[in-house]
Amino acid sequence: MPNVLDHIKPLALSALIGLALLLQCTRAHAAGSETLIVAGGCFWCVESDFESVKGVKSAVSGYTGGTTDNPTYKQVGRGGTGHYEAVKITFDPAQVSREKLLGLFFRSIDPTDAGGQFCDRGEPYRTAIFVSNPAEKALADAAKAEAQSALGKKIVTPILDAKTFYNAEGYHQDYYKGDNLVVTRFGPIKQSKAYKKYREGCGRDARVKQLWGSAAPFVGH
Repeated sequence: MPNVLDHIKPLALSALIGLALLLQCTRAHAAGSETLIVAGGCFWCVESDFESVKGVKSAVSGYTGGTTDNPTYKQVGRGGTGHYEAVKITFDPAQVSREKLLGLFFRSIDPTDAGGQFCDRGEPYRTAIFVSNPAEKALADAAKAEAQSALGKKIVTPILDAKTFYNAEGYHQDYYKGDNLVVTRFGPIKQSKAYKKYREGCGRDARVKQLWGSAAPFVGH
């Protein structure tokens, strides 16, 4: 069966986005904050990217999508739990829309890769968007269709029903700006510097720039 996203015409895409926004608008304007849960490979990187967006109140690293209760980093990393490394983004819809955040998300990952992200491979590093109701699903579907049209390649990032989100261990939160010393192959260095070396070595920004060019929102930030 052909993928419906491959055949969405601009007019239909506009209608889909309009319907999604109509479904969402009343709730969005009434709420002081909303959450968006996404998986985009290493959660340190996703957290770093989205905490830089105006209107985002917080980004918390965690695990979701699987079957193991209260999973640990080691359990998730070994595989078999079904969990993704994910980030819960809390935002003010009066300052930044869910539609905008979804567009940024697709342009901050390689949504054509079903086996992981960049140097991180396997189950925990797959991409996904998690939705809690029909309005969120409609917006995610529209964002996926728009991103696929813009990229001109098949997007494999699934849109999944939300499950329990488990916060990751404390040392993972805000890892990208931490001051603790960590032991690396470069010797003991500050956590924030280790993060930068990891991100560069993993090839995240290079691949995103290759895919999205000037539309990549977080490359080099």
